[in-house]
This record gives sequence, structure tokens and C-alpha cells, in this order.
Amino acid sequence: MPAMKALAYVMSVSLLLVGGVALADAGSDGGAIFKSNCATCHGADGRGQTPTGRALKVKDLGTADVQKLTNAEMQKIIADGKGSMPAFKGKLDQAGIDAVIAFIRTLKK
Repeated sequence: MPAMKALAYVMSVSLLLVGGVALADAGSDGGAIFKSNCATCHGADGRGQTPTGRALKVKDLGTADVQKLTNAEMQKIIADGKGSMPAFKGKLDQAGIDAVIAFIRTLKK
């Protein structure tokens, strides 16, 4: 388990260092924001079937378990992080977070 936490930390720091995090003026294209910030772990399709996603056991964002979350619950997870997922508060503005949530809603199965 310590190796998983180390991997999560390294991936989070790597994303920050290579500029993978959209800044507050990213606009409202949820798909583009998702692709540049979330796809490394969650995959472009949100299924989590990337090497990092599988290692961290991320959830498939199209499943009923994820889709039943309220927008407020998703916003909290995106802003504050959860488990090995880094926080995006201060990196994405409210419009960016809302756009990502809207994109995640399109992944519903």
C-alpha cells in the first residue's frame, strides 16, 4: 500500500510540474479540461482503464455509483480531492469545475 501512495504522489506532482493542470482562466470546455487534467488516471472515456487508473483503482465515471452523486458532491471531490486524487481548488475556477461535472455527466452508461 505505501507503494500505491508513493505512485499517487509522484503522479500528482508530475501533473503539476508538466503543466497538466488547467489554470483558473481555462474556459468552460469540460471535455478539454477533463482531457488535460483527468485523463491520465481516468482515461479519455472516463473508464479508468489507464495504467495509472488501474494501479490506483479509480472508479469508472460512467457507472451508476458515480453518476448518482450530486453536482455538489462531485464539486467537493474535484475541489478538495479524495483518496489519491489531488485537489483542484485554486487550479480550476468554478466554471471549470462545473464544465468538468457536465462532461462527466455525458459519460453515463
